Amino acid sequence: MGKNVEMLLDSVRDIWASYDSHPFVMGIADGSLDKEKFKYYMIQDYLYLYDYARVFAIGSAKAADPETMKVFAGYVDQILNGEMEIHRGYMSRLGISLKEAESSKMALDNLSYTSYMLRVAYEGGAAETAASILSCAVSYEMIAKNILLRHPEAIKHEFYGEWISGYADPGYAAANRKLEELMEKLTSDMSVSELDRLKTIFINCSLYEKLFWDMAWEMRP
Repeated sequence: MGKNVEMLLDSVRDIWASYDSHPFVMGIADGSLDKEKFKYYMIQDYLYLYDYARVFAIGSAKAADPETMKVFAGYVDQILNGEMEIHRGYMSRLGISLKEAESSKMALDNLSYTSYMLRVAYEGGAAETAASILSCAVSYEMIAKNILLRHPEAIKHEFYGEWISGYADPGYAAANRKLEELMEKLTSDMSVSELDRLKTIFINCSLYEKLFWDMAWEMRP
C-alpha cells in the first residue's frame, strides 16, 4: 500500500471502526438482522450502485491516459454485471422484482451520498473521482473480513453468508488493491494542499457510509 492511500485510510480509522459495531453490521455478523431491514438495504444499495457505476464512468472520461481509462471502465462492467448480480439474486429470494427495485424511491441519505460523489467527479479530475469511490469499495472489504474474524461461521449462514463471502472474496480484494494502486498513481505528484482536498472527500464519503448504515437500520425514507 502506498503512502498516500495509507494517509487516507489513517484519516478515517475511527469512522470505519464504528461500522463494525453498527447494529446493522452486527446483525449480519450474527445472523440476527431483521430480513425486512436487509430487504430495504438491498433495494437502496441496488439503486446506489447505478450512480456508483456512473461515477466510475465519469472517472474514465476524466482519465488523462488510456490505462487509467481502462481501469475505471473495467469497474463499470464489474459493478453492473458482477456486484449487481449478487443483489439480484438476493432480491429474487426476498421476492423483490427488478421492476419493484428499479422503480423504488431513493432514500434521502442515499440520494445525498450519490449526489455528492457525482458532484465531486463532475467538478474534479480522475484523482478526486477515485477518492470518492475508494471509501465504499475498501470499507466493505474491511467489514466482511472483520465479521469473519469475530464470527468465522458467519460465512455459512443460509441468508447472510453470501453477502459476507462476496465482500471477503479474494477477487474483490484484488480489485480493491488495483483501485488503491490507481489512487497512488494519480496522487504521486500532488502537493500537500491537493492531498488535503482528497482527504476531505474521502472523510466525507466515509461519513456518508455511516449514514447509509444508519439509514438501512432505521429504514429511513
